[in-house]
Amino acid sequence: MPTFTALTTLAGKTAAEALGEAMERLDPEPVGVGVFELEDGSGLWEVGGYFTEPPDRAGLALLEALHDARPFVISELPETDWVAKVRRELAPVEAGRFFVHGSHDADKLPKGAEPLLIEAAMAFGTGHHGTTLGCLLALDRLVDAGFVGRSVADIGCGTAVLAMAAARIWSDPVIASDIDAVAVDVAQANVRANGLEDRVRCVEAAGFDHPDLMAAAPFDLIFANILKGPLIALAPDLTDALASGGRAILSGILNEQADDVLAVYSRLGTNTLARDEIGEWTTLTLGKV
Repeated sequence: MPTFTALTTLAGKTAAEALGEAMERLDPEPVGVGVFELEDGSGLWEVGGYFTEPPDRAGLALLEALHDARPFVISELPETDWVAKVRRELAPVEAGRFFVHGSHDADKLPKGAEPLLIEAAMAFGTGHHGTTLGCLLALDRLVDAGFVGRSVADIGCGTAVLAMAAARIWSDPVIASDIDAVAVDVAQANVRANGLEDRVRCVEAAGFDHPDLMAAAPFDLIFANILKGPLIALAPDLTDALASGGRAILSGILNEQADDVLAVYSRLGTNTLARDEIGEWTTLTLGKV
């Protein structure tokens, strides 16, 4: 069965969400609608619909005009077994002592490596992206330096790969949280697949607004692999939740945005311990005074 996509961009979250809701009322109906902020600092949002038959071009044109969006780009995708394709293209990732892989590559585990199983069907946050890879390498470096995380939180956890990495190293429970309920379900599935149910607890939360997070604070280590805007908005709560002498590993930051993030966290009492660039992305390791 062919799949058709209709994609556009426009400014602002509110306008993008309104357009996404309007797209759901098209005839033929889309089988799914996505609304995402572009990670380039432009302030633009992408709105996309997925259809099993050609979308109504006139209806889309009307939505463009009503919501001040750019013209929709309509494409027909070839029939593809996407999971099989991802399995072929997502080679295992080695990040220091960590080995991120699908079950089809389990036999390639290097001796002494810490395995992190992420299946192709749940492949957002696999370690291939510079942000996740940067966080894993930063964690690896902390472990090598003798740092011990007795209380760890992974905020905006996605697949929970960072939470699981910490749980592979330290025996104390880790809390993984995400604002998106689907991401939490995926995180829980990954935790079960890795046999870490007794060491990683997954919760749905906006920032630190959850009883489990509040009860577990202060944290020795906090991961926040999100975006510049949320990182800055979260800065007061994150630094409050960080123990004295604790560490924060932050990513989802374009290289040119790193100084802005650092300025905010510095004013709140953190020192920069490391600043790593992988491609266009920066990962920051901070320490609380």
